[in-house]
Amino acid sequence: MRKSIVFPGQGSQYLGMGKYLFDNFKSSKLVFEEVDCALNQKLSNIIFGEDKNILNLTENTQPAIMTVSIATFEALKEIKGIEVNNFSFTAGHSLGEYSALVASDSLKLPDAAKILKKRGQAMQAAVPVGKGSMAAILNVDVNELESYIREKKLSSVEIASDNCPGQCVISGIKDDVEKITSELKDDRKKKTILLPVSAPFHCKLMIPAAKELNEFFKKFKLLKPSIPIISNVSASPEEDSENIKKLLIKCVFSRVRWRETVEFLSNQNISKSIECGPGKALTNMFKRFKFDMNCLKIDNLEDIQNYE
Repeated sequence: MRKSIVFPGQGSQYLGMGKYLFDNFKSSKLVFEEVDCALNQKLSNIIFGEDKNILNLTENTQPAIMTVSIATFEALKEIKGIEVNNFSFTAGHSLGEYSALVASDSLKLPDAAKILKKRGQAMQAAVPVGKGSMAAILNVDVNELESYIREKKLSSVEIASDNCPGQCVISGIKDDVEKITSELKDDRKKKTILLPVSAPFHCKLMIPAAKELNEFFKKFKLLKPSIPIISNVSASPEEDSENIKKLLIKCVFSRVRWRETVEFLSNQNISKSIECGPGKALTNMFKRFKFDMNCLKIDNLEDIQNYE
C-alpha cells in the first residue's frame, strides 16, 4: 500500500492542542522544549494556555501548529515505530509545508520555528490590521470563481487557496472581498464565509512579506528531503533544496494548490494518507474528492494507538 503523510495549516489551532503529547511522550515533550528554546519564548504555555487571542496571533499560530504537528509525528514514531520513509510523499497545507520539511529531515526543527515566527510577523505587518480580508467560497468550481472575479474587475481579489472540489478561499482588500462575497450570494447563490483572520494571506498584498522572509531565510540551510515533498506552489514533487526554498518564499503571495496536490497523490496510486497534527481540516477536504483515497487524522492519543 502506497501512503502519504500530510500536515495541516493555519486555522487548525485550538487551545490545549498537543497537551496529551507533552504529558505522555518523551519525544514529543522534547519537541515543545526545543521550540521554546529556539524562540526564547514559552510558546508551549501559549498553546496550553487559556487565551485564544494570543494563540491566534499569526506569529504564534504558525510555529505552534508546526510544533504540535511534529510532536504528533514523533509520538507516532515512538509508539508505532514508523519512519518518514514508510511514506511515498509528504505535503503540507501552506505553513504545513514546513512541518513536512522537518518530518522529512530537510529543515531542522529550531530553524523551522524561527522561520515561521518571522513568516507570521512579516505576513501580519505587510497589510494594516483591518485593511485585508479572506473568505471561503463553497459549492463553486475554481474556474467559475476565477471568471467571476475577472468579470467584477476587483483587481485586489485573488484565489488564495483551491482546497478541494467545491471549496476555495479568496483574499484581498477587505471592501473588495466583502463586495464580491455579497454578490456571489446574490448572483450565484453561493455560500460564503468571511474568515476570522488578521491579514489577507496568499495574495499579492503579501509580496512585501515574501521579500522580508527571503532575506531572513538566507540564515538557514535546507537539505534534500528524504522523501519527495509536494509544493503548494507547483503542486508537484520537489527534491532540490534550493528550488524548495524559492517556492516557500513564493508561497507567501501565491495560491495554495491543495486540490491539485491531492489529485497528484491519487494519480500516483496513493491509497492512504494520514493527517498528522491538530484538527481534521485536511481529512475533511479529502472526503470531497470522488476518488477512493482514505485519509486518517492523527490528533489524539486514541488516533495514535489505533494507527495501523
